[in-house]
Amino acid sequence: MPAHRHALVLGGARSGKSQFAERLALELDAPVVYVATATPSDEEMAERIAHHRARRPPAWRTLEAGTNLAARVPAEARTVLVEDLTLLLSNHMEADTSHAEALTMREVEGLLAVNANVILVSNEVGMGLVPETPLGRTFRDALGRVNQSAATLCTEVYFVVAGLPLRMK
Repeated sequence: MPAHRHALVLGGARSGKSQFAERLALELDAPVVYVATATPSDEEMAERIAHHRARRPPAWRTLEAGTNLAARVPAEARTVLVEDLTLLLSNHMEADTSHAEALTMREVEGLLAVNANVILVSNEVGMGLVPETPLGRTFRDALGRVNQSAATLCTEVYFVVAGLPLRMK
């Protein structure tokens, strides 16, 4: 049996990273479990979630979970697509800013230990302006380190810009 694929898909807002990750998942083994870390905190976010939901193939199972992701992935999953590490870190920061990065990294390690192909999606936030607030800088720095660690652990890393994926690893 071939080894499972572990891919990290990075990109900025509206870069096409989610669509590219979904295309990767379609190429892999079914059943696919789509792990959604977003919560509908306002009407605009609810619309974004609905748009993502409508785009997914009906055969995919959706697991809506803000944290503790690996423990919630069903054993029958052959491919797990996690959308996304950015919101996972944010969810942990809401609960415990000082340990959020470590908790997120443990979650990444747990997901990559699942007996399935795993595709992780995350925002690349280090290419923009320096955030104005200390919390914003803490978040940006933590996500940068989470992305670096995830990239080290994954066998494939893609950077998506304007809908075009560039394979980095």
